[in-house]
Amino acid sequence: MTSPQTEQQLENALLKQLGGLGYKSVSIADEKALVANLKNQLEKHNQLSLQKHKKTTFTDKEFAKILNLLNKGSIFDRAGILRGEQHIISDEGKPIYFNLLNQIEWCKNEFQVTNQVTQRGKYENRYDVTILINGLPLVHIELKKKGVEMGKAFDQINYYQDNSFGSGYKLFNYTQLFVISNGVNTQYYANNRFMSSEQTFYWADEENNKISNLSEFSDIFLEPCHLSKMISKYIVLASTTKQLMVLRPYQYYAAEKIYNQVKNTNKNGYIWHTTGSGKTLTSFKASQLLMNIPEVYKVVFVVDRRDLDTQTIQEFNNFKEGSVDSTTNTKSLMNQFIDGSTKLMVTTIQKLNNAITRDRYTQKMESLKDKKVVFIFDECHRSQFGETHGRIVKYFNNHQMFGFTGTPIFAENAVKNQLGKRTTKELFGDCLHKYVITDAIRDTNVLKFAVEYVGKYTQKNTSSLNFADVEVEGIDKKEIYDSPERLEKITDYIIKTHSSKTGKKENSKDHFTAMFAVSSVDTLTKYYDLFKQKDHKLKIATIFSYSVNEENDDGDRSTTFDDDMFAVSNKPEFKYSRDKLEEYLADYKEMFGVEYTTKDSQSYYNYYRDIARRVKNKEIDILLVVNMFLTGFDSKPLNTLYVDKNLKHHGLIQAFSRTNRILNKNKSHGNIVVFRNLKKATDEAVALFSNKDANEIIFMQPYEEYLNNFGTAYDRLIDIAPTVDSVDDLLTEEDEAEFVKSFRAILRVQNILSSFSDFSFSDLDMTHQEFNDYKSKYLDLYDKVKKDNNANPDSVLEDIDFEIELMHRDVIDVTYIINLLSLLVDAKGNNFEVKKKQISDMLSGDINLRSKKELIEQFIEDNLIHITNSEDVPEAFDAYWSEQKLKSFQKICDDEYLDKDKIEAIVEEYLYSGQVPAIDEKVSDAILSKMKLKEKVQVKERVIDRIMVFVNTFFEGLAA
Repeated sequence: MTSPQTEQQLENALLKQLGGLGYKSVSIADEKALVANLKNQLEKHNQLSLQKHKKTTFTDKEFAKILNLLNKGSIFDRAGILRGEQHIISDEGKPIYFNLLNQIEWCKNEFQVTNQVTQRGKYENRYDVTILINGLPLVHIELKKKGVEMGKAFDQINYYQDNSFGSGYKLFNYTQLFVISNGVNTQYYANNRFMSSEQTFYWADEENNKISNLSEFSDIFLEPCHLSKMISKYIVLASTTKQLMVLRPYQYYAAEKIYNQVKNTNKNGYIWHTTGSGKTLTSFKASQLLMNIPEVYKVVFVVDRRDLDTQTIQEFNNFKEGSVDSTTNTKSLMNQFIDGSTKLMVTTIQKLNNAITRDRYTQKMESLKDKKVVFIFDECHRSQFGETHGRIVKYFNNHQMFGFTGTPIFAENAVKNQLGKRTTKELFGDCLHKYVITDAIRDTNVLKFAVEYVGKYTQKNTSSLNFADVEVEGIDKKEIYDSPERLEKITDYIIKTHSSKTGKKENSKDHFTAMFAVSSVDTLTKYYDLFKQKDHKLKIATIFSYSVNEENDDGDRSTTFDDDMFAVSNKPEFKYSRDKLEEYLADYKEMFGVEYTTKDSQSYYNYYRDIARRVKNKEIDILLVVNMFLTGFDSKPLNTLYVDKNLKHHGLIQAFSRTNRILNKNKSHGNIVVFRNLKKATDEAVALFSNKDANEIIFMQPYEEYLNNFGTAYDRLIDIAPTVDSVDDLLTEEDEAEFVKSFRAILRVQNILSSFSDFSFSDLDMTHQEFNDYKSKYLDLYDKVKKDNNANPDSVLEDIDFEIELMHRDVIDVTYIINLLSLLVDAKGNNFEVKKKQISDMLSGDINLRSKKELIEQFIEDNLIHITNSEDVPEAFDAYWSEQKLKSFQKICDDEYLDKDKIEAIVEEYLYSGQVPAIDEKVSDAILSKMKLKEKVQVKERVIDRIMVFVNTFFEGLAA
């Protein structure tokens, strides 16, 4: 029986495979060798430019200028430098132009591979495998032996980013792509420091079959031409966020399909990519590629609403600043059509219709009728089923049309209008690429849904919170749906269960938000007023239009949603709802200190934008809507949709999909809480947009199934550690690793269970206290791994991802701590010791507070016993904390003989940047003692460690 493949064996096999793919092997031991190789490769890649100056090499002075040019800016800035034409002034005083990457003919670059490059930052690090293109380290591959979890490879790269990539000439900050693999599973992602391990991608074939094995992945993805193409064409530099984004495989295939369709044919087509899969990024990249085809005069991206017009322009300009101009009116649109320098345009279908039908525009537009124009329609299921589509086809003689949709129109869900029932295929032709909701959930690009039916329809017994005695089944009369008694029961239910759905608790910052979709504006006002009358701390907001389209009850509009939605209306049938909204705007002003009105269309539109921003920032707990925001609105922190309206087909899938964007490990699924009998409609929608057997893939299991899963995980835990104290008696690291895995399984299931309305620890075999006690032991082992990380890199525990994100459900801040301490003052003589132990357990069980536990407990022993009035706690604790912080800081400076002012500046810089390389050299300058270099390096490492412990103790996790 052969032993498992080691990491070194995996690395050797990969190096051999890459050599067979055409990479030249090069030995690079350190940065000095990396720089020397870079010089040789840049000279080779830019021979034609050098020959113009009768040179074959750069002189040392010239190359020093190149290094100086390269060693500037952030990761984002360097990505821009990589893609631009550069120049230096030669020794002879003339400009030498050169490029770092051939993006046009991407196969014509110099490809090398090396391994075990050593670089010193805070510590000396050695990197597994590095792919060099023209001498620059553009791809880093981090390998782990089989059995090691992928999260560890991701964490290792983060460690390098914090500690060594930014050292020296910072050439590793030119890395564009990371690849992580344990041989069996392989993923890639862009060099974006501000992302979680949930946002790494598998490669796949055109049919969305995942390619996870390292050998197969390397043959396809790391093939030199393909890899260079991905870097040259399919990494997007997001200007606003200053981050790199790489396309996922289905986005790549869709963009390629559209490009090839335009390049080689005159046919149309549509892309079926499920809601939440990143259609805007795909369409932007497709548009950008089409712009580079000489025959294409214009690429016009068309949306069907003013809000999406602005949103899409912002997103496109986020991907590339200034890539599109806003067409604020039809005249502006016409001018952009005529202006040959503006190749990419974003507009609404309403303005486009005006431009080709109104006499004052058509005369000037006449000269464009024969030019090659490519139209890309966002969410084409909404915008392309009226007369405008025919007008566009008839007007432009040399056009191609492509539609993006997450929910195509088939014969089964087509709605009849004056033109009959038409499908997406009839209007756009063949589907060029398909990526449906089951694909996205399988790839963890979106989340599953947990659908709970509340009312008499539910199968739960009458003791269930979901029973709620709410009429749902067999009701089709509006007066029964809108009866005051029913609406009040639903309102009470939402208030009672909202915290379990969203984690919204007192002093909690790490929570989610919700929307409440109702059947009409009239019903919405009744719900809003009920929420206003009730006793709760939820922030409720609403927005609705005055269009009759807002009243339809299937979750989608029967006609397009145009600029008139923001128009001021004084029609009698709308006066009541407008007056009510003015009342709600006054509430909004009281909540947030901003003033808007329906009496001015621009002000009302600004309100729309502000409310969207606040939902995304988690400042609004529940947003009441009829149709607005149920399509085209993305907010990752939104995890719950309450539904009291009839939904079907694409409207249902679109509405549900507001909740299932990936955020972090705490967000395990999207919650759908339904107050009507939509079970049949849900099943039909799922069957239409995936397949009839997809329910198991798309929906979470019932509550009872997760209870069973918890029981199984608990039994496994007890087999390993029958009591909390027995965790300390585990003999080997292998035993400790089994404990960590078993308790982590409990954490995962408990995280899901806690979102169910009916969840209670009384349903479990494990008590809440027992759960917290085991959690404390779990975190003890996590601390052990952190402490021993460098001392014992071969630790078995080091191979495990502890998924500490699951501990961050409630962010506990200064206010929370002070409230607990104040309660302890009030409890003197009455359960004082019990409450004191509860605080101690809470400190042990929260990852951010463990480093602060000793200090807080010391405050209780030395200070709290002398406080008789709980109102005095905040001032006393603040004084104590400031004193301890000063003492700790002074002790570091005294012990290590440091310049106090310089160390204070270093702490401030670390708090701002969060990166060790930024403060590395400055620590050396702050050491006052004279010593040998080797000794100084050791002292510097110790000082950096102490600075980070100081920051973790006195700053992190205690934001006021």
